[in-house]
Amino acid sequence: MIREYPVGLLFSTTGSYATVCRSMLNGARLAVEQINQDPDFGVRLTPIERNPGCDLAAYAPSVEELIGNGVRNIVGCYTSSSRKEVIPVFEKRDALLWYPTHYEGFESSANVIYTGAAPNHHMLPLVEYFTRHIGRRVFCVGSNYIWAWESNRVLREELALRRGTVVGERYLAVGETDFDSIIQSIFTADPDIVFNSLIGESAYAFFRAFRAACKKRGIDQARRYPVASCNLSEPELESIGPDAVAGHLSSSVYFASIDTRENHRFVARYNAAFAQEKVPSAEAEAAYTAVILLAQSLREAGSDALQNVKSCAARQRFTAPQGDVAIDPGTFHAYLTPRIGRSRQDGQFDIVYDAGCPVAPDPYLINSTSTLEAASRRPTLRIVS
Repeated sequence: MIREYPVGLLFSTTGSYATVCRSMLNGARLAVEQINQDPDFGVRLTPIERNPGCDLAAYAPSVEELIGNGVRNIVGCYTSSSRKEVIPVFEKRDALLWYPTHYEGFESSANVIYTGAAPNHHMLPLVEYFTRHIGRRVFCVGSNYIWAWESNRVLREELALRRGTVVGERYLAVGETDFDSIIQSIFTADPDIVFNSLIGESAYAFFRAFRAACKKRGIDQARRYPVASCNLSEPELESIGPDAVAGHLSSSVYFASIDTRENHRFVARYNAAFAQEKVPSAEAEAAYTAVILLAQSLREAGSDALQNVKSCAARQRFTAPQGDVAIDPGTFHAYLTPRIGRSRQDGQFDIVYDAGCPVAPDPYLINSTSTLEAASRRPTLRIVS
């Protein structure tokens, strides 16, 4: 007997950060198709899509509408502000959000399952990497909302453990693209590295403007002022454009260049289904993984009631394109494999660091940071060149 369940797909496919959200929707669609084409799986998903258009005020009404139409599980949201906007609705209406993207951590909701990277999956490996290999003087530039604020706070604390310092910190509104004064501030501060927590069109404009300003001064930007991010993916490299695409660091749990049979199959299926998008992103892979884990949980639970699904989700395992993924029953965040990539001219990433195995999520950094002594006991990075 095949049981059918509606699933909400809530992604802003228009607006300032639509490039990433389109890839997320693609990943979710790919998983839905895979489940529905398997007659032996025992579950069929009916996707119901909503596009809030990057308008924060549109998220909660979209969730209300979906839940009002009988949807108990929704995969979606990209920004932390949108996630926080909808969590009260999920808690009030007894529904479950599957949140499929990296985020800043320091949150736990009984109505959310987090399949994207926690800060110990992306922030901590990145800080350890660049303090060992590049330098300890960092200039931060970010979008003016919680993702950038919290990411920079974690960065400052981790730098302090390594005797590093933030030499400058600037924020712009989401969608803002005028970076002249900030770029001048970067040159004045003369950091070893720039940490980017801008999102969407703001980030793409910054990469182009900073590369052009460095070129005008005869500076090799990628070597002298490398830019590191925890939210830069392959579809966004295309949006940056060929003149400024190469040489940027990105800390993530997935890159399309991962050389495994499972990932080769995923990339081939993604490219065949969405040829115009070229390559999947880490967020696309997280959305794909979220839908698969949701379907497995529905199959085991035999219903879409929140407590039944959540109880079953804590027992799920899945060989995802990035590697083995599981949900931690204590935090309902995912075990994921940290990696760091360096962008290439062709819009892909060379993987320069790979943790080699899934790492337990630590959204509150309870087990990952406290004192310099604790930091010195952490496992060392395995650099794969």
